[in-house]
Amino acid sequence: MVKNITAERLAEQLDADEQFTLIDVRPEDSYEAWHVRDAENVPYDPDEGLSEDQLNEVNALVDGGPVVAICGSGISSTPFAFDLEEHGYDDVSVVTSGMEGWSKLYEVVPIETSGDDLVVRQVQRRAKGCLGYVVGSKEAEEAAVVDATRQTDQFKVAAQDAGLSISRVLDTHVHADHISGGSALAEEVGVPYHLGDAASERGVEYEYEPLSDGDVVDVGDVEIEVLHTPGHTSEMVNYLVDGELLLTGDTLFVDSVGRTELQFGEEDASRGAELLYDSLHETVLDLPDDTTILPGHLTVTSDGRYENGSPGEPLEARLGDLREELDFLGLDREAFVERLTEDAPEKPPNYESVIAINTGKDMVDDENEATELELGPNNCAA
Repeated sequence: MVKNITAERLAEQLDADEQFTLIDVRPEDSYEAWHVRDAENVPYDPDEGLSEDQLNEVNALVDGGPVVAICGSGISSTPFAFDLEEHGYDDVSVVTSGMEGWSKLYEVVPIETSGDDLVVRQVQRRAKGCLGYVVGSKEAEEAAVVDATRQTDQFKVAAQDAGLSISRVLDTHVHADHISGGSALAEEVGVPYHLGDAASERGVEYEYEPLSDGDVVDVGDVEIEVLHTPGHTSEMVNYLVDGELLLTGDTLFVDSVGRTELQFGEEDASRGAELLYDSLHETVLDLPDDTTILPGHLTVTSDGRYENGSPGEPLEARLGDLREELDFLGLDREAFVERLTEDAPEKPPNYESVIAINTGKDMVDDENEATELELGPNNCAA
């Protein structure tokens, strides 16, 4: 019997190490670019049906156990599942929304803080590795949202579940790997939307209230200090929360630093790298070692694995530990710039279109188009 399961249920099965074979039926190039952890690839065309060679391949992979089929959006995996059923498979499931649904899967993770008033939730977009935050005051029952993705309801629910109402929305920068939900979320809940004041240099056409270096945003008695940290982008800001947590956006990750050529281009990437070096050494690394670093991304490989941490667990690091362990931070200025500019990783897919949308120069109203633009993991680290 063919059953339907959600992306959430697939995640539960994977996390519980349940025994089944996950078969991705998309073309090989789509599979190689990005797929769910432990998925096997058997490309399938519904018009051609299941060939004898494909059936033999499936038989070798499955070895009599349950099968879960996935494709881009559930369209080709469904007939594939019925083909398997016709060949005697009696335990086949289809991920109804396919990789589109997988790309919208979230976990909300509490972050430990030193005081009773400060509440922080890390909102993890599992497949892309995007990290957003709800930062609030328990006493004031208010929160700021930082780096919301376009699935804005996820942040509304995270705030609501923490007993908080959203009073401000902030972005650390103009994102290149995903469509920001910051402006939309602010409009939906009727609160101010903020970017760093240097965003004017990027030609941002959304309405926003600019924040300057050293400004403090209050959420109840919780203080969020703005630190201008250019490098990954010219307008990048970090947010220092109550002097103990630093939301670093794409400035500093737990395993790397932000790449610089997405805005500055290949020819001017060295200028971005110089700016980033100064931001790290003159701003971020001046903070106490006990500062908790909360980045804007974690690294998810093309085969769906977390490079650091686990889904549903806090992704954070102590600044003193990064100072000692992250080799980027031990390089001198010249070596740092050379490292960032000579071996840049593959760019995020559709990054120029995503930047145009996030500056308000273009719009995307169609859900399928937005999903297609965002498919794949982020590639914002150097």
